[in-house]
Amino acid sequence: MRVWVLLGLLASTQVWAEACVVHSQAERVSVEVCQQNRTIPPKLFHDGFCQPNLPGQKVEVQHLEQCPQGAYGVCRGARVERMPYEQDIHYYGVASDAAYLKPFCEQNSGGHWETP
Repeated sequence: MRVWVLLGLLASTQVWAEACVVHSQAERVSVEVCQQNRTIPPKLFHDGFCQPNLPGQKVEVQHLEQCPQGAYGVCRGARVERMPYEQDIHYYGVASDAAYLKPFCEQNSGGHWETP
């Protein structure tokens, strides 16, 4: 009896991935971001937010518990227009892209830009 209770407790405490790394490649452009979930329902985050529709690009998605270190910038508390959900978006790759990502983060996404 104790074994079944223990197995039930272990199954109920499983940690689900709350971040996803999205790597997309086009002909001459390679982009890598990580989306860290804050308030998005898990199924919507996994099946919607972490599954971008980028025609003509090769897209790879990896689900993790948290975003890896090494980002040149993070948009904290980013929101999608007309949705109440928040996420933190970590940007990797070309640090000079921060010149246009920071204003977009703060003005369009209602987020706060951080440089780690």
